[in-house]
Amino acid sequence: MIELIKNPNINFLGKKYIAFVVSGILAVIGIIAIVQIATGRANLGIDFAGGTAIQFKFEKPVALHDIRAALENSGLRDFDLQDLPTVNKILIRVKQTEQELGQVSDTITTILSQKFPDNRYVVDSTTVIGPKVGSRLRMDAAQAVVMAVIGILIYVAFRFEFKFGVGATVATFHDVLAVLGVFFLMGKEINLILITALLTIAGYSLTDTVVVFDRIRENLKMRQKDRVETVMNSSINEVLSRTIVTSLTVLLSSFALFFFGGEVLHDFSLAMIMGVIVGTYSTVFIASPVVLLWGGARPFAKK
Repeated sequence: MIELIKNPNINFLGKKYIAFVVSGILAVIGIIAIVQIATGRANLGIDFAGGTAIQFKFEKPVALHDIRAALENSGLRDFDLQDLPTVNKILIRVKQTEQELGQVSDTITTILSQKFPDNRYVVDSTTVIGPKVGSRLRMDAAQAVVMAVIGILIYVAFRFEFKFGVGATVATFHDVLAVLGVFFLMGKEINLILITALLTIAGYSLTDTVVVFDRIRENLKMRQKDRVETVMNSSINEVLSRTIVTSLTVLLSSFALFFFGGEVLHDFSLAMIMGVIVGTYSTVFIASPVVLLWGGARPFAKK
C-alpha cells in the first residue's frame, strides 16, 4: 500500500472532545433537517412532495439539455429530467401543488411542440403522484435508512463485539445526519437520489470503520500491557495511509461524476463527495473515541 504519511504519530483520541463538539453541531443541523422534511417544509422533490411524471417518445434523438433549456425559458421550474437515448424517450417529472394537477401535461406538450416542430413525439404515459403517496415515500425512505443503520449495528456487534457496533452505528448516523443537514442548509432538493447517496455513504463509512476496528482488535490482543487509548491511537496511525488512499480514490470517482456526469447525477455525486470526507473524519474522530468511552477498560480488550 502507498505510504502517503510515513510513520505517523498523531494523537487522534486526544482531540475527541473537540471532534464531539463539531459533530454535535452537524448532528443537530441534521436532526432539524429531518424534522423539516417530515413536516413537508424542506425543498422536497417530486418523489416526496407529489407531482406529475410524463414520458415522451420522440421520432429523432433529442438532447436532454435542449429539453431543459426549452422548459426553463418558458418559465417552468421544479422539474427533473431523465432520458432513455436508445429509444428516444424523455421522462419529465414536475413538482407541483394539488391545484395544478392535470394542467402541467398540457403546458409541457405545448412547449415541446413549439420548440421542436421538426421532431414529432407521442405521450407514452402520464402519472400523477399525490401528496399522500409522497408522504408514504418519505416514511419508507426514513425506514430504509434506519434499517440500514440497525443492520450495521448487528453486523459489527457480531463481527467484533457490541461496543464496536455502537461506535460504528454512531459514526454512520453522524455521517448521514451531517450530509443531510448540509444539503438542507444549501437548499438542495431532498429526493430519492439523495436517499440512495446516503445509503451508499453508510456502506462506505462502515467499510472504512471496520478496517480501523480490525487493526485495533489485532493490536489489543498483542499489546496486553499497553493502555487501550495508546493502542487505539497507534492502530489508527498504522492504517492512516490506507484510509487516505481509499478516500482519495472514491473522491476521484465522485469528482468525475460531479463535473462530467450531467445534471441528473450532480446532487448524487455532491452528496458522495461530502459523505466520503465526513465518513473518513468520523472513522478517525468519532467511531474509535465512542468505543473508548463506551468500554475502554482493559477487560473488554482481552476478549
